[in-house]
Amino acid sequence: MKLQKITPFLWFDHQAEEAAAFYRSVFPNSRPGPVVRNTGAGPGRAGDVLVVSFELEGMTFTALNGGPQFRFSEAVSFVVHCATQAEIDHYWEKLCEGGEPSQCGWLKDRFGLSWQIVPERFVELVNGGDEAVTGRVMQAMMQMTKFDIAALERAAAG
Repeated sequence: MKLQKITPFLWFDHQAEEAAAFYRSVFPNSRPGPVVRNTGAGPGRAGDVLVVSFELEGMTFTALNGGPQFRFSEAVSFVVHCATQAEIDHYWEKLCEGGEPSQCGWLKDRFGLSWQIVPERFVELVNGGDEAVTGRVMQAMMQMTKFDIAALERAAAG
C-alpha cells in the first residue's frame, strides 16, 4: 500500500482485525493491507494482532488493538457520499447491522464508530443557492433517520 499523507487511525479494544474485515465486506472497492503482530515487547501477547491496515474506496485506514482505554464518539465520523437510493440503502443496512441508527443519516456501527450516509443530491440541493429550497430540504432532512432522496426532491420542489 502506498502511504497517504493523512491516514485515519481507529482505536479498538481487541476487534481491529474483525472491524477491518467487516468494513472490507461493506465497501465493494476495498482490499486488505499489512497486519502487524505483537512481538511481546509491547502491549498484548506475542503473536496477537496489534495493527491492521486496509483500504476502502482508495483510502487507507489503520486499526489498532489498543485496549479499552478509549472509545469512539460522535465527535469524529465518516461521511459516505451516495449517488442513488440503492447505494444509501446498501450502506445504511450493512453499517447498521448490530449498530444503532440515529437521525439525519447518522448511525453508529457495531463497533461504535459513527457514519453519515449522505446522498450527493442532498449536497447539491442545499448548496444550490436558493435559500427557500435549502430551508425546505434541511427541514425535511431533520425529520429523517435514513436519507430518502425522493422525499428531499419533493421538499425541494415545495
